Amino acid sequence: MQWFARKTRQDIWDEAIERPLGDIEAAERIRAICDAAAASAAGSARSDKRDSERYERAAKVAMEIAMKISDGLMRDDAVRRIVDLCMKANDLKTAQILFRAIHASWIRETIQRDHPPLAQ
Repeated sequence: MQWFARKTRQDIWDEAIERPLGDIEAAERIRAICDAAAASAAGSARSDKRDSERYERAAKVAMEIAMKISDGLMRDDAVRRIVDLCMKANDLKTAQILFRAIHASWIRETIQRDHPPLAQ
């Protein structure tokens, strides 16, 4: 009875990366991961265990990809997206660590304006 067998939905962050990503492709992938994980981040903020696990996996993969981006400005923008995801999940500790890794002053100012708790 294979027809009724449920296929598990695979998340974008669980998909294997078959070749090295360029900076633009990596930034696009991080954007897609953060957009797809936004609902899980909100669930994580409500202490939903399943959503917390999905958010943590998504954030981990996004951070791993961001570390491989060689262009500083693109990396800072990608990290900003991950910080936004962390703040949706009320993961202030991770957001603060990532915030400190951003070098572009205008991106730092934008994050401080959007997320005042990080400015402290």
